Amino acid sequence: MILKTQRLTLQPILESECNTLQMIFTDPHVRKYLCDDTIFSWQQVEEMLKQSRKYFEEEKFGLWFIRINGESEVIGFVGLWYFFDEKQPQLIYAILPKALKKGYATEAATRIIKYCFDELGYEYILASCDQPNLESKKVAERLGMRRVEEKIVKGNLVVFFRLEKS
Repeated sequence: MILKTQRLTLQPILESECNTLQMIFTDPHVRKYLCDDTIFSWQQVEEMLKQSRKYFEEEKFGLWFIRINGESEVIGFVGLWYFFDEKQPQLIYAILPKALKKGYATEAATRIIKYCFDELGYEYILASCDQPNLESKKVAERLGMRRVEEKIVKGNLVVFFRLEKS
């Protein structure tokens, strides 16, 4: 399930890589935009990776680490995940601050979208972010996603985006 782009390698996250994923989730920038400033415990991240493995086995998706081609350092993650009782998972990604503003989020998300349409047979893909997350809204727009809804979820205004298979 390794996916490639011109600049990036997307590799399914193994359960043995829990520390690296938790490091991403505890980064203040990532927490601010992805986790409503919640710090996930090691046990929560471990459970997430068990669920990701199950999703890969049963549904052929989960969470992938993002690495620059030829480098071993992880710069973030991308994937598909169920959030709000939808029929199919949403696009999710997080990029560490040192890798921001280089187009990596858009490039990795574009590859996941292609995978969804070409390999998984999805007719559409969803994404969401909190209203103040301007950068994620810009990524959604660059991906060609359109804003379809705003609603309050757990006290936060969440913006929902959708992209139809063309």
